[in-house]
Amino acid sequence: MRGGHDAIIVGGGPAGATAAILLAQSGWRIAVVEKAVFPRRKVCGEFISAATWPLLRELGIADALSASAGPAVRRVGVFAATARLTAPIAARCEDAIESGRAIGREILDTVLLDRAREAGAEVWQPWHLGAFAANADGYACRIEEQGGGRTRALHAPIVIAAHGSWESGPLPTQNFRKPPCASDLLAFKARFLGGELPEGLMPLIGFAGGYGGMVRSGDGRVSLSCCIRRDYLESCRRQWPQRRAGAAVLAYISGECAGVAAALSAATLDGAWLAAGPIQPGIRGFGRDGVFTVGNAAAEAHPIIAEGISMAIQSASLLCEQLLARRGAALTPDVLAAVRRDYAIAWRRNFSRRLHVAALFAHLFMRPATTRAAIALLRQFPSVLTQGARWSGKVEPLRSRRSLHAAGTICR
Repeated sequence: MRGGHDAIIVGGGPAGATAAILLAQSGWRIAVVEKAVFPRRKVCGEFISAATWPLLRELGIADALSASAGPAVRRVGVFAATARLTAPIAARCEDAIESGRAIGREILDTVLLDRAREAGAEVWQPWHLGAFAANADGYACRIEEQGGGRTRALHAPIVIAAHGSWESGPLPTQNFRKPPCASDLLAFKARFLGGELPEGLMPLIGFAGGYGGMVRSGDGRVSLSCCIRRDYLESCRRQWPQRRAGAAVLAYISGECAGVAAALSAATLDGAWLAAGPIQPGIRGFGRDGVFTVGNAAAEAHPIIAEGISMAIQSASLLCEQLLARRGAALTPDVLAAVRRDYAIAWRRNFSRRLHVAALFAHLFMRPATTRAAIALLRQFPSVLTQGARWSGKVEPLRSRRSLHAAGTICR
């Protein structure tokens, strides 16, 4: 490989840091460009599924994360209107660490990026990508220090776009701006102390105009994350004009959903509400030429299934598997096209069903009529909840990574 680095990774979150670790461990010269200062809080459900913990162990960070993670999630549920239904997340669950667990992004992101540094990646933080151009040897990138005025030139034959889905930028994968629409889904997240959510339970929350979820993260906190339509958010702001947006959304959800009201009736807010959006579910693509996408830059599922972090980490591992399989090969256009083709096949095999299931659940639980029908079905057949957890990828090993299938016991 030619140039200053073998790959430049734009974004140091879970997807970008995972790619940096896997490639740097294999001897690649990696540069990671991350604009934010860590530790940072993010709008995120915080849940990491059972199928992802073996990969975290391969990355060398499972023990560090386990010490700060919440309790093992053994049951899933639905809180909607007055209904509070639960079911086992899987038919068999033996190893606590290999069950899904929640952990704050301020911990997860910091541990992952620190591990990338330890593996040998060069981390530029807080810096951002200012300019990007293709040339005969790959890609020339100008990076700029956040608030500092300094610039640097980086070059590599491969660029991995791990920039998430919120902001536009110079990469061809960073064009997210759309006109505001009443049906846009805006994301909110907060954590609470003293909540009464049962340990080991992760309920889906359904309410008119949106959906959400709750889980216990580390230090006894209860994390609530949700998405709400823009027009419903505006209605909340009018109904509670003296409250900030997040507090108004919580007041609305608590009135709509008895389970949320009960779980948080005696709780106190831990820190500020976070907001972001609008979310844009769907497959965006896997890049072009020598630019590859991972995490939300590749695709985004409705967060109702709480698989965002897991999909980010797993998608990075799938791409790296394809890149490392061509170790030593000249990165000709045909080789790069083959990497993208095989990566796309592996990605769709693992995640396409999750996107469809997430979209189905989102549309079911955002509408009162379909929510009532779903609740009636779940009362009669609670095992459908367990099956839904499997469909959403909670307990299935990542396909095409055979070394992970036997790495530990996973809930089944």
